[in-house]
Amino acid sequence: MICDRKSVQKTKFDAGNFWNMNNMENIRIIAFDADDTLWENENFYLETEMKFCELMSGFMPVKKVREELLKTEIANIGIYGYGAKSFILSMIETAIRISESKVDAKTIQMIIKTGRDLINMPVKLLDGVESTLMNLQKKYKLVLATKGDLLDQERKLRNSGLAQYFSHVEVMSNKRKSDYVQLIQKLGVMPHEFLMVGNTVKSDIIPVIEAGGKAVHIPFHITWEHEQADSSVTEFIKIEKIMDLVSL
Repeated sequence: MICDRKSVQKTKFDAGNFWNMNNMENIRIIAFDADDTLWENENFYLETEMKFCELMSGFMPVKKVREELLKTEIANIGIYGYGAKSFILSMIETAIRISESKVDAKTIQMIIKTGRDLINMPVKLLDGVESTLMNLQKKYKLVLATKGDLLDQERKLRNSGLAQYFSHVEVMSNKRKSDYVQLIQKLGVMPHEFLMVGNTVKSDIIPVIEAGGKAVHIPFHITWEHEQADSSVTEFIKIEKIMDLVSL
């Protein structure tokens, strides 16, 4: 049985052509999310979670293991934040809890190894990313605005070969309205001059709109359950692939 960390995002969003070209001409800075916007990420977490669920299937049905892990991850966000190291700690904590402390050291070692393998996964760019950044860099100031573990995101950016396109890199502990307000102020622009591009409506779209900025949603085919959103906000543009940004 497969333990599925992700599911296709289903929301009420109906993103139409909210802006006209005059609105777009005000943009000075384009900020990009990293994971699953520039490079693949969630599929690696899915593979890791599947391995964890299989390791723990002797203590609890796979579906229940998945539910318990998600519960632990969400509870730990406020302590460890987002990213691979937080995920590893959550797997270990879940293993100890659901086994009632009976999980052996060898299994814990295997969990740690799956986490290390996750951290060392190669960076795989999504189609059209570099050519899009190269084109947009000619007219706009490009910024990387992502959340997660600082060392992990720095490593991925370094290995991606994309660092040369960004004039500023911001690794955020979270992506709330207040976080975007601070970022926009730090960049020295007005909110309506800031455009955010990302795959997650909850983190990359809604808080940016609330902060007065603009947003473009590029859906990825899988989304972590905690990142799914349900809202009536429609004040953004949805495109199918990152290359569409150039013509937009």
